[in-house]
Amino acid sequence: MSNVLWIRNARVIDPANHLDGVTDLRVQDGKVVESFSAGTVPQEINADGLVLAPGLIDIHVHLREPGQSAKETIRTGTESAAAGGFTTVVAMPNTSPVADGVDVIAWIQQRARESAVINVLPSGCISMDMKGELLAPIGSLVKAGVVAITDDGQCIQSNELMRRALEYAKMFNIPVFDHCQDFQMTAGAVMNEGYWSHVLGLKGWPAIAEEVIIARNALLAELTGAHVHCQHVTSAGGVRIIREAKERGVPISGEICPHHICLTDEMLQGYDTNYKMNPPLRTPRDIKALLKGVADGTIEYLASDHAPHCDYEKEVEFDDAPFGILGLETELGLFMTHLVHAGVITLPEMIARLTSKPADLIKSKKGRLGIGSDADIVLINPDLKWKVDKNAFLSKSRNTPFHGVELTGRAVMTIVGGRMVWSLEKGILI
Repeated sequence: MSNVLWIRNARVIDPANHLDGVTDLRVQDGKVVESFSAGTVPQEINADGLVLAPGLIDIHVHLREPGQSAKETIRTGTESAAAGGFTTVVAMPNTSPVADGVDVIAWIQQRARESAVINVLPSGCISMDMKGELLAPIGSLVKAGVVAITDDGQCIQSNELMRRALEYAKMFNIPVFDHCQDFQMTAGAVMNEGYWSHVLGLKGWPAIAEEVIIARNALLAELTGAHVHCQHVTSAGGVRIIREAKERGVPISGEICPHHICLTDEMLQGYDTNYKMNPPLRTPRDIKALLKGVADGTIEYLASDHAPHCDYEKEVEFDDAPFGILGLETELGLFMTHLVHAGVITLPEMIARLTSKPADLIKSKKGRLGIGSDADIVLINPDLKWKVDKNAFLSKSRNTPFHGVELTGRAVMTIVGGRMVWSLEKGILI
């Protein structure tokens, strides 16, 4: 298929270059170009009525390889991402074995070159074996190509170890992503602590278990000058702590996931394990605070925490089921529906938080469409109404609570390096 493209009549939104207007975009040799070479015959795409944006970036994705390929593979996970409009994902390191050394990073990079349909950027562990006891070889991991370090899912409990990790991260100029959870306060917990945990007889997970770690991170970021990024923020208190720290100039940031702004703990009444996530669904009050944090810029990043699981893993008693849901194929539609169409932020603001902002966080040149930039592009129909069908997902797994939900806004074509890799009409193209 031609990789010389002339995309015409689109509303081009490129926040990094302050562009928002109807224009054409030309692509040749994998790059955005001002004009085509003499004699070139491009493939024309009429994008009238569509939004053209830099390919979306998700900084929080579990691709499960190596070691957990029954749930997802780099191939199926990146196909799922392409179907969601994403052209770059940051892969979390809690694989098997975990990505705490250059050998695993090299394996992931090689598998991505062989099978991925989009860009895969690895993250590395903070600690060896993700046990929170000894620092991983952070310098070697950075040299190998990781864009961040994190023990995602296994929050560093030692303040001393976290301090040293931040000092190294500052030295190597990479962010530290942290899953904010005090394990002593959440031992055995499976849902938000509150009215519904008492009614349902399930062990409660207090919001303060997240907030004390966010506060710890703010203090350590202030001390070291390293950038701490708090993953999947869920509580009103967490938003407040981040806001107050940022007002002091502390290098701290936060992200939200779609499920935490449109689902609440009340929805666990049926004990459906597809509503079991880490951190857990919280209350309408927390959602209100999260949305305010997004609106005022306290929460700058959007992500999915795409966490595939096999059906048989979820089809057990609630206490025994793993945490997590799928996210890549519903993320854009959920954010469009609950942020843009709900009037929380504008479409260009949402696109910035899925393109240029995460690119800047991980020091990537992706997420922009200036002349000479990589031609990673998504075409979006912002008004397309569609119904989520988990059986049509390209992911290997099916664990979602959004099956049958109607959303507004969807990617209709994904282009990576000038090549069309997915379209709503034809599916995966490579």
